[in-house]
Amino acid sequence: MWVDLAIKVGVCGLVLGGVLNFAGMQTWLERKQSALMQDRIGANRAYFTIRWLGPLGAPINWLLRKVGSLGILNALADVLKLFTKEDFIPVTADRFLHTLAPFLSVLFALMAFIAIPIGPTVELWGRQIPLQVANINAGLLFILALASIGIYGVILGGMASGNNLATLGGLRAASQMLGYEIALGVSLIGIVVWAGSLDLQQIVAKQGGVTLWGWLPAWGVFFQPIGCLVFMTAALAETKRVPFDLPEGEPEIIGYFTEYSGMKFGLFFLTDFVEVVLVAALTTTLFFGGWQVPWLAPDGFYFPWHAIVPVSHLTYVALGVVSFTIKVMAFIWFFMLIRWTLPRFRYDQLMHLGWKILFPLSLVNIVLTGILIVAHA
Repeated sequence: MWVDLAIKVGVCGLVLGGVLNFAGMQTWLERKQSALMQDRIGANRAYFTIRWLGPLGAPINWLLRKVGSLGILNALADVLKLFTKEDFIPVTADRFLHTLAPFLSVLFALMAFIAIPIGPTVELWGRQIPLQVANINAGLLFILALASIGIYGVILGGMASGNNLATLGGLRAASQMLGYEIALGVSLIGIVVWAGSLDLQQIVAKQGGVTLWGWLPAWGVFFQPIGCLVFMTAALAETKRVPFDLPEGEPEIIGYFTEYSGMKFGLFFLTDFVEVVLVAALTTTLFFGGWQVPWLAPDGFYFPWHAIVPVSHLTYVALGVVSFTIKVMAFIWFFMLIRWTLPRFRYDQLMHLGWKILFPLSLVNIVLTGILIVAHA
């Protein structure tokens, strides 16, 4: 029992550590990618000097300065700044709910990763170790439920602050959720019907092998292109980032976190980045093969030109984890590209997109999926 518990704790640490590192990486990526797109240098001034190393001090300080010039240490500087800032609660605010809101937001965002598989099952020490915190039969439903509950933190943060602009941000978050959550959920019915399961590990397994003349990977995006498009658009609204950042709207109302400071604001900030990682991981899992590597079976590569390259079991597992990581990083970069390219939607444009475009498209996708499955049967 203790060995099983230790293994489960290790998998939890692996998943949580990966998510938090991806979230921290985005603070650097957002600065440097936006700077590159806008022909700027970007963050390059966060570094420190160690004076007590004697003769070794000069080369180490030079290295720290070089690392700082890349903007990598800015994330550390941000954390130190947020930890040392005053935790201010307005007199008119509800102290309990004001404190609870950011913790609710980040908690449910992190809990959603419980059901996401990051690699194949490992056979080690005579044990089957799934690289998934919890193999939930209805894993996809579990994640959607947590994503819906997570918006309560945003609503509470705005309503409990005792500030009209923060309240407006919370109300925007609530109504925005109604505009995209239905389309998001309905867009996934097609992939569920195609895979025949709500278990994410089963959905990933369905995407193994090849299709279309034996060379194209059997990924969900090739069978559900409309569902993938609708899901990615609606899921971007889940992150509350441009072009869907109406609950924040910095030039207009500042947002639901107007009255937050210190690490409470940092938790809302972290939640945004964690949700981007969640959307990238879900897109990878549902539509781009998850941890599957094209043409890779458990015993080796089977290329379309009939070449075979055997691999060991641990190599197969490592390639799966690396494949999942690369895909998630690619989608994070892509979502960041959208964030620094498109302008914010007006409120009426968001409602029009959610109810008159995404929702009908998701219904059309269900009908087409049903027709194709019946025709194929």
